[in-house]
Amino acid sequence: MSTKKRGRNEDSIYKDGDRWRGAISIGYRPSGERLRKKVSGKTRTEVVEKVQKIREGIAKGLPVPDDKITVGAFLDRWLSTLPGHIADSTLDDYEDTVRLHLKPGLGRHKLTALTVAHVDALWQTKRATYKPNSVRIMRAVLRKALGQAEREGLVARNVAALSMPPRINTDEGRTLTVDQSRMLLDQVAEHRMGTLVLLSLVFGLRRGEALGLMWSGFDSEARTLRVTHAVKRVKNRDADTDRKTKLVISELKTRKSRRTLCLTPELVDALRQHRSAHNRERLQAGQEWTEHGLIFPTAFGNPSDPDTFSHLFSKLARKAGLGHWHPHELRHSGASLMLAQGTPLHVVSDVLGHASIAITKDVYGHLMEGDKRAATEAISGVLLSRPVPLAPRLAPTDAEETG
Repeated sequence: MSTKKRGRNEDSIYKDGDRWRGAISIGYRPSGERLRKKVSGKTRTEVVEKVQKIREGIAKGLPVPDDKITVGAFLDRWLSTLPGHIADSTLDDYEDTVRLHLKPGLGRHKLTALTVAHVDALWQTKRATYKPNSVRIMRAVLRKALGQAEREGLVARNVAALSMPPRINTDEGRTLTVDQSRMLLDQVAEHRMGTLVLLSLVFGLRRGEALGLMWSGFDSEARTLRVTHAVKRVKNRDADTDRKTKLVISELKTRKSRRTLCLTPELVDALRQHRSAHNRERLQAGQEWTEHGLIFPTAFGNPSDPDTFSHLFSKLARKAGLGHWHPHELRHSGASLMLAQGTPLHVVSDVLGHASIAITKDVYGHLMEGDKRAATEAISGVLLSRPVPLAPRLAPTDAEETG
């Protein structure tokens, strides 16, 4: 039989067998039923301190801590709040990261008991199997989730933010030379996706962005092309279909990614010729054509699958005698060619749609060695290329002094 003892302003504190327990009223349910938070401890003093801490938190407007919720349960709850606030493709990535990495590694820990050591141990394990950038993504997702837990007052600090970030070694990647680029463009000139390859190379477009280009964004008179949408494959959340994924045309979210490209007369002509071929395909498809306004759709007007285009591009590169290449390497090649022609870094950053010039510098800074050397030579020439100094004057002779 338990004995109950209650001190002043200590709510309900009592001994139950070998444990001390406490209960505090924290409000009422919509039904009018009173809500109580229970705590326990080995000593009465421990329970009193826990109750007092809860009361202080309530006075500050903080939520009552839930010391029973696990990391896995919280991550599931966090994911359920994201639809409508982030892109579907981003949500897919978060869900995969949580399901494949975070819940198996940390899900059983109590949220309030999760430590930096726990998180660091997970990253150490992942580094043995995954690339540093993959581990960086895992850390970023956990950091974002625990940031929400911190804002809600469920945890005192974000242990993911305090964990050791992986060291990222920038992969310089491959780039097409000018000669290789010409070989590729010659090979794809007559292909229905040839203009897509051309624009991807000239402007360093992302694969989804290139496939999401719209005729409404092309102004032949102003010689501009706006990048506003992207084609992506996302998980199919429709309950009335068995298909696991679907293609969507989504608007680019950030201001930097939505950008206007300046076209040369040659590029305008290439797009005009492509539009003529596009219109012929549309007439040939007839009623089977589905209009989406895309510049580079399928033969029936639907969005082109990014993965299908990757396979196609690899075949075209092989036919050009270049071996296997991926469309993303067109982006890297475009940036490299721009920098090689002396294009300022901030302009390259704008064309690529990077969020900041720092990203461009981190990825492509190694390509600017020539610019840095030229800058050093220029300032060295100004400061060190002085007229040859005159020979030092000898001391005058006695005759010169008296003469």
